[in-house]
Amino acid sequence: MASNPKSGTAVAADVRLVETPFDPSAELAHFTAAHPSAGGIVSFLGQVRAGDAVEALELKHYGPLTLPGMRGLAASALGRWDLLGLLIVHRSGIMNPGEPIVLVAAAARHRRDAFAAADFAMDHLKSESWFWKRERVGGAWRWIEPRPDDYADLARWDMPGPV
Repeated sequence: MASNPKSGTAVAADVRLVETPFDPSAELAHFTAAHPSAGGIVSFLGQVRAGDAVEALELKHYGPLTLPGMRGLAASALGRWDLLGLLIVHRSGIMNPGEPIVLVAAAARHRRDAFAAADFAMDHLKSESWFWKRERVGGAWRWIEPRPDDYADLARWDMPGPV
């Protein structure tokens, strides 16, 4: 739990790491219902991209670091923007094209804080997260590293990526 930087009130984040498919629509409906005073709710859904001959995507992680790291990221976002709530649901394991990987939603009285917080969380999850990602193409697995653009996106928040 972090405090809202403008009001000083406590704001909780719902941060989960899941190993089974989740329903983004149901998650977002529940989050929206929990924040009726929000003037803006912004969400981002990342899913396994179909095409490029990708047969599956796998995300591995180191348990003792992953969820605490995700919670720390949420606390950073809550401390930086005037939010009413934050949701981060991230999947691990093997996923098929079209399946959701990550859902980030931010609720705020005003849209700009919600947009910024969701963008911040995704930039961090994409480049500096605690996951190792690989994809299966043609029956063979290959590791995927963040792209230079991912690190440039992260740098916007004064959080440089690895050198």
